[in-house]
Amino acid sequence: MTLQFPLPNVPLAPRAPSILSKPFGSLFSLTLFCLIPAASALAAAPASSSVMLEELTSTELRSRIDHGATTVLVPIGGVEQSGPYIALGKHNVRAGLLARQIAQKLGNTIVAPVVSYVPEGAISPPAGHMRFAGTISIPPAAFEAMLEGAAASLRQHGFRDIIFLGDHGGYQKNEQNVANKLNRAWGKASTAKDARAYALLDYYDITQSQYIAELQKRGHSSAEIGLHAGLADAALMLATDPSLVRSEAMAHGPKPGVADGVRGDATRATAELGQIGIKLQVDTSVAAIKQLLQRNK
Repeated sequence: MTLQFPLPNVPLAPRAPSILSKPFGSLFSLTLFCLIPAASALAAAPASSSVMLEELTSTELRSRIDHGATTVLVPIGGVEQSGPYIALGKHNVRAGLLARQIAQKLGNTIVAPVVSYVPEGAISPPAGHMRFAGTISIPPAAFEAMLEGAAASLRQHGFRDIIFLGDHGGYQKNEQNVANKLNRAWGKASTAKDARAYALLDYYDITQSQYIAELQKRGHSSAEIGLHAGLADAALMLATDPSLVRSEAMAHGPKPGVADGVRGDATRATAELGQIGIKLQVDTSVAAIKQLLQRNK
């Protein structure tokens, strides 16, 4: 026996229209209408305009080279100590960022990946920067072989002017050795592709001459500017990537010296002072590269 209870006489709420109640054709049209703009946007998206080789696809790079981007910059950094207030990767960051700016000003120029492993002195027993944690050193012969291989690869893909930009003073001669060796070999090659290699020493030299003079004009002494991790180094870093400078600790902490891997006093360093050096490096490099390319047309 089933008990039945009378239901209260409550009016039902109006039923919301369901998309499932729409005819299939209307639903398909609506979906297609929504997808078409998205597909069109994807199809219309331009190829990357970046100057950084690593940010391009192989196909994009091939097209750029075929349309005249046959100059390539090879920025060279390094991993070395710069005392307690500047991060170990300062040279890598500066070399990459400045190479990007130089390439953008030149036009038709690509920037290869930063070469991060460089000679920094004897490992065992440790000498120079290797006495401090984090510095990475490779033998000069290995460094030169790495540059040779990178340059040969870039030449193979159609680059005609391969330019080394070294952010560190210790391997400038190695850059020259490699450029000279490559140009001798390429000049003798029976299938020469008219490529040349250059060591752009102006990029580094300007920081040791005119930039120092500009800082001195503003009342900073040679001792303060320093030879390593002093005011000049810290200012350049503040102008490129301030997150790599421990500014608060530098302002209030102990003043490091030679025993701490520092030669100079970075306390008064500012991004504004660093911008002077960055502009000098970029403008000097652009002018020097234009002269090289014009001379070797």
